[in-house]
Amino acid sequence: MTESANFKSGFVSIVGRPNVGKSTLLNRILGQKIAIASNKPQTTRNRILGIHNVPGAQILFLDTPGIHRASGKLNKYMVDQALSACSGVDLILYVVESTDRIGTDDDFILDALAKGGVPVVLVINKIDLVQKQRLLALMEAYSKRFAFREIIPVSGQNGENVERMLSLIPSYLKEGPAYYPEDMITDLPERFIVAEMIREQVLKQTRDEIPYRVATLVESFEERPEKDLVVINAVIIVERDSHKGILVGKRGEKISAIGKAARFDIERMLGTRVFLELFVKVQKNWTESDRLLREFGYE
Repeated sequence: MTESANFKSGFVSIVGRPNVGKSTLLNRILGQKIAIASNKPQTTRNRILGIHNVPGAQILFLDTPGIHRASGKLNKYMVDQALSACSGVDLILYVVESTDRIGTDDDFILDALAKGGVPVVLVINKIDLVQKQRLLALMEAYSKRFAFREIIPVSGQNGENVERMLSLIPSYLKEGPAYYPEDMITDLPERFIVAEMIREQVLKQTRDEIPYRVATLVESFEERPEKDLVVINAVIIVERDSHKGILVGKRGEKISAIGKAARFDIERMLGTRVFLELFVKVQKNWTESDRLLREFGYE
């Protein structure tokens, strides 16, 4: 990347309540899917770095888990991940839904942001779902609650106003070098993204049958360039025998459907054919085990 004398770079955290479209917005910004998304809360569990280059600047986005009043070790881990991303950054994008009202969780989050002293821009997402009058009323209500530097309505789904939002961000960054090559969009290992794509399909295809006590691990990832093929073996971890039965399904139909959908996304990301083999394993109460949480990547 050729840098000008006044080149800027910096970190921008994307925070908000669960299920407001933070990951969809990041994927829209990057033009490629690196963060999984579903209509279920707490889909994102880790901070995810997205690297976006604009003329004269490199913006390093941090997608974070939804902030909520957590109980249980896994949920507390996710909230800690999100809150820790609110310090030491140049800007915070606080994402809310256009269809929601200001609630007690907003008060909890905004109070935490006020203590951090980092500039905050309000991003009202999913504006394609509401009429303009409703949107204006929501903007006014939030402006009375917090001293946002900007209020920007966007649609992460169709891209409306996203470019305008991006054009405002460099003014909050400091002069500095590009930290990553221009062709790099994340520092995440391919194994991590593959595991997340599998978990996304578990969330999408099991609906409310399976709670959020599912983890996914890639046990082997073998590239076979002579065959234009990647062979992946992965395990889906659940807490109960009954959940394993649901995931496998009658005659293995459910696990086959999950694998087929995940393989499609993985092939699109890797740009090659993929052979994906999935297994389901029961680890009772893994979400409350410090050892297993670390083993499954939540540390």
